[in-house]
Formats: sequence, structure tokens, C-alpha cells
Amino acid sequence: MAAELMQQLNETTSFIKSIYAGKPEVGIILGSGLGNLVKEIQIEQEISYDKIPHFPVSTVIGHSGKLLFGTLNGKKVMVMAGRFHFYEGYTAQQVVYPVRVMKMLGVQTLLLSNAAGSVNPAYKVGDLMIIKDHISFFTVNPLIGKNEETLGTRFPDMSEPYSKALIAKAHDIGKRLGYRLHEGIYTAVTGPTFETRAEYMFIKIVGGDVVGMSTVQENIAAVHAGMQVFAVSVVTDIGIREDDNIITHEEVLAAAKEAEPKLTALFKEMTGII
Repeated sequence: MAAELMQQLNETTSFIKSIYAGKPEVGIILGSGLGNLVKEIQIEQEISYDKIPHFPVSTVIGHSGKLLFGTLNGKKVMVMAGRFHFYEGYTAQQVVYPVRVMKMLGVQTLLLSNAAGSVNPAYKVGDLMIIKDHISFFTVNPLIGKNEETLGTRFPDMSEPYSKALIAKAHDIGKRLGYRLHEGIYTAVTGPTFETRAEYMFIKIVGGDVVGMSTVQENIAAVHAGMQVFAVSVVTDIGIREDDNIITHEEVLAAAKEAEPKLTALFKEMTGII
């Protein structure tokens, strides 16, 4: 399987290089309803996922399904406008396949964004939370199976899954832009159901601040590949409330869209100083 994976990765990267000659430094993965950052990019090449060998195809509303190459704030970037999720029926290895492609194309730093539900009573809808750590017990580790040493070590250290240096820079940017930035723990679940009230309470008890259905598998693959990672959650709903609130995907997308200008400005500034 490892040899087959490397063959597929080589075929994918060869195809992309035949279309785009640039070398991206920064990879960006945009979450649900968070695609407007692409308007800030000087796009040099755009490739639909369905045209790329061995690439999955995004099936979720709010994810456009394109790989973009260009320049953002003076840096060459590779952007996934739409990610893949385990709940879509993909394996964990398929979910992180684009991250590995990014690494093979030269990306050293990965910026991740997601829409998440809050279990922290201090957070409000529209807030941004810098992810300082995560809890991944509730989802499948993408490194399960035979390890490919070309990609990374069998047992990668996860003591700093999100770069402390990049987190510090983000706080500086947040102060300059006048943004209130939380810093907390992201808890990953498989989805696609939103959590039960008991599950929200459990996540809060074990130390989670927000919960979502993405990001962690991508982070693990990136750390495995030696990349530094920075990630932000946009709080799109409050999981624990006294009233009988019902959460819908449409509401999540609407909340993400409202908070999007702040995330766009933050990622643009972050890209420039990496």
C-alpha cells in the first residue's frame, strides 16, 4: 500500500507540475463557508479536483472543489477551496491526500480553517479561535497502516501539533487588526450528525473548547510530513445552551460567511510573514 501511495502521489504531482511551474510555499485549506480568501489571491492556475489524478471530489455544500495556485501577500500559495471529510465516505488516507501532495510540491507551512461548534461559554457566534491543540480520539488516525518513510517517521511526535511561533504571530496580527482572538482546544468527531447534548457536555468535560468534523486528520498528516501548521476555528454555533436550540448546516454557513472578513484578513497577514 505504501508503494502504491507513493506512485499515486508522484502521478498527481507530475500532473500538477505539467500545468503549473511555480513552487508554492504556503498551503491553505478553507472550511465550510470560508472561501472568500480566494478573492485576495492573484490566481495563476486553477484546477478542478475532478481533473486531478487520484484526487477525491468534494461533495459538501459550501466547498467549491478547486485547487488554486497563485500569490497572496507576496507568497506563492496553494489553496484548497473545499476540503474532504471522513463523513463523505472517504478513508482517512484519502482525506489527507491533498496535504501530502502539498508537501511534495514544496509547501512548508499549512494554514487550516474550519467552522466549529463551541462548548466554551465564553465564546460567541462569529468569534475566531486559534487552535493551540486538539483531541483526536473520536476520529480515525490517517497514519494507520504501513508507514511510508518517504513521507515521515512511523511514530511522529505530536507535542506541538500547531506552531507556537505562528500562534504568537497571529496574536500580534490580531491586536493590530483589533480582533478578539481566542486560543483553545479543537475536538474532532466524525460527523455528519451534529453532537447530542450529552456529547457536547462530554467534550467540554474532557477539555475541548470547540468541536468539528475536519482539520485534525489534515494536521496529523502535515506534522508527519514535517510541515508547520497554523489553524483557526470560526465559531458558527453554540453547542450547549439552555434553550432547545437546533443546529442546521445552513445556519453554520451563514455564520461562517459573516465572520469570513476577519479570517480572510488574518490569513492574508499570516501568509505575508511566514
